[in-house]
Amino acid sequence: MNPATQLADGIAALGLSISESNQGRLLQYLALIQKWNRVHNLTAVREPEAMLTLHVLDSLAVLPHISGPRIADVGSGAGLPGIPVALARPEWRVALVESSHKKAAFLQQARIELELENVEIIDERAESVRSNIGFNTVISRAFSDLADFIKLAGHLCALGEEQGVDCGRLVAMKGVYPHEELAQLPETFIVDKTLLLAIPGLRAKRHLVVLKHAER
Repeated sequence: MNPATQLADGIAALGLSISESNQGRLLQYLALIQKWNRVHNLTAVREPEAMLTLHVLDSLAVLPHISGPRIADVGSGAGLPGIPVALARPEWRVALVESSHKKAAFLQQARIELELENVEIIDERAESVRSNIGFNTVISRAFSDLADFIKLAGHLCALGEEQGVDCGRLVAMKGVYPHEELAQLPETFIVDKTLLLAIPGLRAKRHLVVLKHAER
């Protein structure tokens, strides 16, 4: 199966609608990762087919469960899940937070080459980022355990009604169900919901943990 067909079939299996032009840019994004990977080692996944499943479709699977229009991808790395989210939802604003200068340089290049006008690169540690308006969704993929995620990025979530937007959510992408991490949550956040995700072409388990501010 060629990559374009694999991507289109995966998007359909996820029940999503993404324009053909943006599907093309998702494939262009994968090619860019492969190019930079030869020198900068952005990801351990090397095979294009596996990369499409493990990176792109895995990222797109969160779309039905997150809210915009302001998204922060913390510890973005190679731009996952932020760049696929930005391409799938061009009406949203996506901030890619990445403290590694090498990876942030890649993100800047991807932003230019893919013409991602709705993407901002923040080359800082998550705990140092400040925003006048909180984010609707603060998401991470293999960034840290849940307690550290809350400690380092919880302040980025929108508090209360900000410009007509509901309280923000912390969303952690996990593999197996994180029983121990959930048992060690600080009192400032509580579990809103946990979801088992089905990723087309992937047998391994994927879970999404959605956290919200505890009532004060």
